[in-house]
Amino acid sequence: MRWSRARTKEAPAGVVGPARLGGRSGGGVSPELLRRVGRGDIAVIDQVDLDRATAHALVDAGVAGVVNVSPSISGRYPNLGPEILTDADVALLDDVGEGVLRRVRDGASVRLFDGGVYLGDEEIARGFSQTGDTVADQLAEARSGLAAQLEAFSANTTEFMGRERGMLLDGVGVPGLETAVHGRTVLVVAPGPDRDAELRRLKAFLREERPVLVGVGAGAESLRAAGYTPAVVVGTALEIDPELARKAVDVVIPADTDGHIAGLARLQDAGIDPVGFPSSANPEDMALLLAHRHGASLVVACGFDASLTGFLDRGRTGSNPSTVLTRLRLGQTLVDASAVAALHRHRVTMFAVLLLLLAVAAVGGAALLASGLGEAIVTLVREGWDASVAAAQGAPGGRGVGR
Repeated sequence: MRWSRARTKEAPAGVVGPARLGGRSGGGVSPELLRRVGRGDIAVIDQVDLDRATAHALVDAGVAGVVNVSPSISGRYPNLGPEILTDADVALLDDVGEGVLRRVRDGASVRLFDGGVYLGDEEIARGFSQTGDTVADQLAEARSGLAAQLEAFSANTTEFMGRERGMLLDGVGVPGLETAVHGRTVLVVAPGPDRDAELRRLKAFLREERPVLVGVGAGAESLRAAGYTPAVVVGTALEIDPELARKAVDVVIPADTDGHIAGLARLQDAGIDPVGFPSSANPEDMALLLAHRHGASLVVACGFDASLTGFLDRGRTGSNPSTVLTRLRLGQTLVDASAVAALHRHRVTMFAVLLLLLAVAAVGGAALLASGLGEAIVTLVREGWDASVAAAQGAPGGRGVGR
């Protein structure tokens, strides 16, 4: 009798997963995509110069691969996003062209292999597979583009200042807050990659200072995860979690100069009535300006990156002028969280000192009683006291014992 040999189907080569589409053409990755993408997914985006914040969000979501319609490194400056993806072993396929957006449906199973994007056995797009070595080479070349970026920044700053002069100098358009801010310390948590670590280092500061908590986008989620409820939530209508927003006192979202707010219906359907902030500044800087405008005595910035590389590594147009001019506007009122964590020391209260003295006295008394000398010391103290009283009574002006 002949037995049939069992056949095992080999797994297809490359990275396989459901495609998640949601990138904006030529711009940043949409918050809606970052909410939907999950472990094992393949994110299909369209972003020139993939920034660090977006890359961290994709890695945190657990994506298996990223397909970028545009070049993830254009050479204008050494952006950090691609390096974060390759260091996390996320497959990155670059510059595949817009055709992939027409050929792939959201949720369809796709395979990335050897520079190609496959639906089943059919190759539907081809790009450049990035590795740690190729990313390092491209970043080295991109460093020569820093000078041109700084020159472009000066022009963007002039344009931003002309457009937002009233808001920066006189607070025109800055919305009111129900939260009491005047004269208080405010902690603003932005969606930077180091925000969670910085929050942990600020634990003692938060407990002792009890600042007003302002969460920006994912920064509000970090506050909730750490056990805090932000009093003010700032962010776009698409990225704010309605459940968290309902617990906040104030919800502020960016608005166009004509008052239009993209995605407003999503929050209103959840029973939230946010206020608009008509400005082209990014949400992080809006939060800083809100705190300053309403009289905060100190503003602590958590999750912000003030380095030159981080300054250039922005995924939103206009962020650089917004960031620099906002920091100039706040001046000495603004302090980075890393500096606060390094300089802050626990305050020793009078109550704690009294408890310490009582504890020392109790331990000393117990030690004397255990040594057998306690009765002798008490006798000596009593005799010394009696002698002091007798001397006082016999002194000039005293009553005296025999009188």
